[in-house]
Amino acid sequence: MNVAPAPDSAAAWLRLAATILVATVGGVGMWSVVVALPVVQADFAVPRAEASLAFTLTMVGGATGGVVLGRLLDRAGILPVLLVGAVLLAVGYVGAAYAGSFAAYAIAHGVIGFGSSIALGPLMADISHWFVRRRGVAVTLTSAGNYVAGTVWSPVVQHLIASIGWRSTHAGIGIASGIAIVLIGLIAMRGRAPDARAAANVVPGGNATGALGLSFFSLQVLLCVASVCCCVAMSMPQVHIVAYCGDLGYGVAHGADMLAVMMAAGIVSRIGSGFIADRVGGLRTLLLGSVLQGTALALYLFYNGLVSLYVVSALFGLFQGGIVPSYAIIVREYFPPQQAGARVGIVLMTSMFGMALGGWLSGLIFDLTGSYSAAFLNGLGFNAVNITIVLWLLYRRRTSMAYA
Repeated sequence: MNVAPAPDSAAAWLRLAATILVATVGGVGMWSVVVALPVVQADFAVPRAEASLAFTLTMVGGATGGVVLGRLLDRAGILPVLLVGAVLLAVGYVGAAYAGSFAAYAIAHGVIGFGSSIALGPLMADISHWFVRRRGVAVTLTSAGNYVAGTVWSPVVQHLIASIGWRSTHAGIGIASGIAIVLIGLIAMRGRAPDARAAANVVPGGNATGALGLSFFSLQVLLCVASVCCCVAMSMPQVHIVAYCGDLGYGVAHGADMLAVMMAAGIVSRIGSGFIADRVGGLRTLLLGSVLQGTALALYLFYNGLVSLYVVSALFGLFQGGIVPSYAIIVREYFPPQQAGARVGIVLMTSMFGMALGGWLSGLIFDLTGSYSAAFLNGLGFNAVNITIVLWLLYRRRTSMAYA
């Protein structure tokens, strides 16, 4: 009889390595649409706000996929989730490559987003069952795979589009990524964390009513609202930095490089936030990331030189990288572990809705005002709401502990 590997064991770290690889490959769907935005907009001759709808539908697909595949994870394990995601990723990219209209292209990106959703919520929820002492590090390393994807794929996609065109690039990405995810899953991720071990992976004090004086439903709603707000703010630079550089006359290639720099800095931030979360908890880590994100967002209002944009983009990635994985850590701290897949999926669903709303809203504001300054201010406003919610949750936590 096979003995299940213990949490934080060598087998768990090997599982983590495979998980990061899948996240890196599967995360391409979240970033290729940003790099391709200017050339696709020109090809289909649509306004910036309409062109941004492809990213919006990618996020909507990712949001829906995170919930649906999160529930599948809770019931069947990670391998079926990976197989479904790989197939949809390939189908979506090939559909985008052969799209005869922008509407068809945008719809195909909804399918791409659904497939790419495996790279976030499902993988983070799955790996959280394999670790106890280093859960924060494991979850943030998994989420860093998405930023590795942004770092690696952004210049690659830009080069391929310039070399062979965006249609051939999309078709090739879909086929290659789909095959790679299936192979990694079958070779390295067939095992599932036993339910008994998953049930034991409960953080002390991790009861929503006892820790925060809130029902599970109320806490879930507040986390969802907070995630929408922080991601509306986050989406402004991530979605529009390539187009922004083009508008400033620096060229889209510099914008793609800035996006890669942003994602590379985000990798450092996500890994570092895992160590912080293991010491101070998910809520405090989320507050730190939100405050720093607002600071970096404000810097875009004052600096738009080529060199300064590289610096500010690096700071933005460094400051905000730990925000999204903090939500997954909070879920594991305050909700039952057997609900991890679904609840992480729900919070990340709303975060993607925030990205979708922010990406479209920033494009609309640009079309109305002719610049991105108001869009940056809009992001700062949403970021302030996020900070307010997190501060209130921390106050509730402190109050409930004082009377416990």
